[in-house]
Amino acid sequence: MNPSEQIVLEGVSKFYGEVLGVNNVDLRIEPGLTGLVGPNGAGKSTLMNLLAGLIRPTQGTVRVLGISPGKPEDLFRKVGFCTQWDTFPPGATGKSLLEDTLRMHGLARRTARERAKVALETVGLTAAVGRRIDAYSKGMKQRVKLANALCHNPQVLILDEPLNGLDPQGRAEFIDILMDLAGRGHHVLVSSHILHEVDLISDTIVMMHGGRVVAEGNIRDVRHEIVDQPVQILIRCDRPERVAARAFELDHVVGARILDQGEGVIVSTRDGQAFFENLPCIVLEENLAIETVVPADEDVRAVYDYLIGPEGGP
Repeated sequence: MNPSEQIVLEGVSKFYGEVLGVNNVDLRIEPGLTGLVGPNGAGKSTLMNLLAGLIRPTQGTVRVLGISPGKPEDLFRKVGFCTQWDTFPPGATGKSLLEDTLRMHGLARRTARERAKVALETVGLTAAVGRRIDAYSKGMKQRVKLANALCHNPQVLILDEPLNGLDPQGRAEFIDILMDLAGRGHHVLVSSHILHEVDLISDTIVMMHGGRVVAEGNIRDVRHEIVDQPVQILIRCDRPERVAARAFELDHVVGARILDQGEGVIVSTRDGQAFFENLPCIVLEENLAIETVVPADEDVRAVYDYLIGPEGGP
């Protein structure tokens, strides 16, 4: 893909005095929804601030759709940024915030008013456009920040912990908006220290720890690259104890654990492909009623724990 259609970081480090923000990061991020995950202090916010042009790297280069953050006017036309912090002009309403933002982007007053209305409708704030933001709930403040980030129709949307403070319905609505933007070819970069959130919605995962990128890509592909950890497979069936007994007859199986309620078994194997090839014979010979057979550890938390250890999690 052309670099003008990617977010590219090459050898990027950022130090705050002697404190490390990010260290020697190399990334190429393509359109779609990318999840940036890791515990607090992993370097996620520093990386996002670098991409948004709010800070400059100590060393290395950053290009967002071919644009250097050193050209802020060009960059800000392409990028929408949603900080994790609630910072708004004193006395601002949802309507005035977005209209002022769009006016600063050079839009005429009437066009700014129309675009602000559409953005506020998109995030479900139509009934609160004239209310002061300092009277909004936490969830409403998250919504108005998203509206402010997307109102100028940026190609790149950078969202730092955007789901914090939202109720389940609000999260679902937020995720629908983000997935729609990603599906239309936008870059949507979402950070979270809550690993399962981004696991559900992301096309690509970037895992960070201690200022470094420790893994990136499709989560299933990343899991398959971890060859020193047994693959875990969940089988839900009517007689999990028979699956466990037969599994232990296979030399590549290293463990089998019956679930607490007895509704299934998790088999650990050094060779997932071989296990899947043997499973149909076990099912037929034992006359088992199978409900589900799925990988049990192809999620962000499991992969992160394999790479960092459970103590590295949030």
